Amino acid sequence: MTPSDKHSLADDVQGMTLGVFLCALGLTFLTHLGLITGQTAGVAVIIAYLSGWSFGPVFFLINLPFYMLAWRRLGPAFTIKSLISVTALSVLTEIIPQNLVFATLSPALGAIAFGSLTGLGLLALFRHNGSLGGLGVVALLVQDTTRFKAGYVQLAVDAVIFALALLLFPATVVMWSLLGAVVLNLIITFNHRRDRYIAT
Repeated sequence: MTPSDKHSLADDVQGMTLGVFLCALGLTFLTHLGLITGQTAGVAVIIAYLSGWSFGPVFFLINLPFYMLAWRRLGPAFTIKSLISVTALSVLTEIIPQNLVFATLSPALGAIAFGSLTGLGLLALFRHNGSLGGLGVVALLVQDTTRFKAGYVQLAVDAVIFALALLLFPATVVMWSLLGAVVLNLIITFNHRRDRYIAT
């Protein structure tokens, strides 16, 4: 049984809305502190920092090439939901920082808040057969063609992103960023059931 068999349209709308909102809120903590993360969002964050562009438009544009791959590998429903989620996240990450101002935010708390909020947001998206697109789709395609596990592909990508970050940013930034990434991945690891919900 797939997620679409179990959830009505109203279920999907509320679940995906909550998921995107939590992810956008988590990214607000992350970018306020100048931290980074892994996967496609991490690439977009680094490009945004180095270019001076906003994260939202960069994240939207960097995801465009992945939709054709997602359509072929995971089907139209997943692709459309992912496109909607990515677009909504791109908009919210522009709006939320204008309405949420931190007088004081420690890197430790910010990293943990990012990991917790984004992890819960991704779980909500996975539950409703959606995602935030990107490199997860490529990881699945690599797994299909080479039998090299998608999880290992994603870990390798994250290792490259953080190694590159060490060349571009202070070591303390990378250290606190790793804390956020660990929290996020632990939440996904302990709570995401692939036998129950299917997602990247």
